[in-house]
Amino acid sequence: MDKKLEPVPQTYVFNLPNELLNTLIYHQDATDQRGDESKEQGDLHESKVAQYENLTGPQLCSICDVRFSTVEAQRSHVKSDLHCYNLKRKMNGREIVTEDQLEQLIGDLSESISGSESSEDEDDEEASKESRLSNLLKKQALITSDRDDIDNWDQRKQTRAPRKSALMYFSSSTLPSNIYLAIYRAIFINLQQDNDSMVVERLKEKQILQNPNLKTSTEQTTLRPPLEQPKEPHFFLCMIGGGHFAGMIVSLIPKQNSSFSARPLAKDIKILAHKTFHRYTTRRKQGGAQSTNDSAKGAAHSAGASLRRYNEQALTEEVRLTLQDWKSMIDSSELLFIRATGPTSRRTLFGPYDQQVLSQKDPRIRGFPFNTRRATQSELVRSFFELTRVKFLDVTKCTSTTQKAVILPNKTQDSVIKLDKKSPIKITEEEQTALLHTSQIQGLIRRKRLPALIAYFKSNCLSPDFLFQPVNGSQNHMTSTPLHFAAHLNSASIVSALLLKCGADPGVRNNDGKFAYELAGDRVTRQAFRVARFELGEEKWNWEQIGIPKGISRCEAEAENQAVIFEETKKEQIRRKEEVEKLEKLNPELLNENRPQGKLAKKGRMVALGQVTKTPQEKREDEARGLTPEMRLRLDRERRARAAEERMKKMANGT
Repeated sequence: MDKKLEPVPQTYVFNLPNELLNTLIYHQDATDQRGDESKEQGDLHESKVAQYENLTGPQLCSICDVRFSTVEAQRSHVKSDLHCYNLKRKMNGREIVTEDQLEQLIGDLSESISGSESSEDEDDEEASKESRLSNLLKKQALITSDRDDIDNWDQRKQTRAPRKSALMYFSSSTLPSNIYLAIYRAIFINLQQDNDSMVVERLKEKQILQNPNLKTSTEQTTLRPPLEQPKEPHFFLCMIGGGHFAGMIVSLIPKQNSSFSARPLAKDIKILAHKTFHRYTTRRKQGGAQSTNDSAKGAAHSAGASLRRYNEQALTEEVRLTLQDWKSMIDSSELLFIRATGPTSRRTLFGPYDQQVLSQKDPRIRGFPFNTRRATQSELVRSFFELTRVKFLDVTKCTSTTQKAVILPNKTQDSVIKLDKKSPIKITEEEQTALLHTSQIQGLIRRKRLPALIAYFKSNCLSPDFLFQPVNGSQNHMTSTPLHFAAHLNSASIVSALLLKCGADPGVRNNDGKFAYELAGDRVTRQAFRVARFELGEEKWNWEQIGIPKGISRCEAEAENQAVIFEETKKEQIRRKEEVEKLEKLNPELLNENRPQGKLAKKGRMVALGQVTKTPQEKREDEARGLTPEMRLRLDRERRARAAEERMKKMANGT
């Protein structure tokens, strides 16, 4: 019997419904409790704390953790060196010391400090105390100066103030009490982020689709000339790294299609300008730009190094020229989302150079608050959808299981309030079994052990839609089911088996509200879903709501893959040949110097054209790849037997 999908809205953040927008309530954290019970518990918490504070009185120093019998003793303590010294240590994030420890520290100081203690005058005594304390603080500062110099400003800033979450959470009376709305904090400017009380008002102001003056017609679908400044609000998105560059300027006002408000698609967004580049700048298995490798190990004189060095400079010039063409649109963009990995990529964008367009001090610059893949236009489109899509979260799953409770201590105890220590979490036998199933299933999927995976489901009577444990764990947030996990790993064979042989439901959503098809990162994995739709039939699942395109047969998928592989291989060979010819024209002397002759020269040309001749050792390794240890031993025995037969034949022919 087919399962019914629970509709979860996918709403554009700049086109929220009025009934939802007018009832939004901002929350600091997703674990905020709602309802009367949490409010009553909070009131009980405060009443108990206030009651105990009235019993104990103010005779307690919270800095030094010392209790006093009278108020006069407490006032005298506040003026003491112990309190001042502990206050300074507390401000620096260090642990406090006792009075005996303070005396020991003072005794280790220089003679000038000890000499000041013998002063007879009262004023000199006060000055000596200040001098003694200041010298002690200076000594401690000198001891920790080296360690503080290593820590940069960003790390110290994070220790002083907790970092805010990447998401902002809202509740609404039009939704169930356990459902929260989550919006990325990065789409707000800095001033709007700091003022939490006005977040809802700022969100209402950003509803640009409700402004009739900003709506555009469906006829305006062509790309805008680069030098023309757009009138509608827009974002600039850019990714660069590993020789790949992708830039896009996208309007916040989509094309007026009826499908956009229901389910955002790539055809609905309005791209004002886009550009992608790729240059061979990074050696395989080496990593990093060629200039970085030259700085670390010295300049290499090979043809490949010269080619990478030239491509790196060409990529820098192309990117900067593109940014210069887009300067007017970048200057008028509301926000700039940039991902630049490595110092070379950052220098390409931020310079310094003449007529620089981007500046690192620009307050509009944002990073992508989620993981991103290779810099392509499709990845920029996916990132734009991720930034502008409202997420609906179940608060009951996000709430922490361990909560701090207040205990009223006895009269003989010294502390005012003590918090419960985190007791060890007791795991039931069912939870242990579920964790074991999770690790086993994920391991089989990761190693692509298809027969063993199917047998594991049958032997343990598990559903193919088994939820990985822990459900609220960060490692299972995006991949909560085996189908999500296989799609995320781009394992087309596992996806096909789960859908066709195990009967997995492609309409199950993960904790982020996404289907497994949306996690597929390559063409072959997406084709596995389309083949499953073709073979299972249109009535098996609600394919249209899931977002899986029209089904295709296995023969059609194989033909499409072969055609794409052939075209990509042909283009890559042509591109490499053109790059080598271009490099020979630019600097023929460098290539002719120390050029190998004979067979080595032929092999070098084959490497340049992508045709690498494997050595016998590499061929043997390829044959043994993927075999079990027993199969490898059997293969070695067969090789040795064949070699022995060849030797026997040679000996027989010789006699």
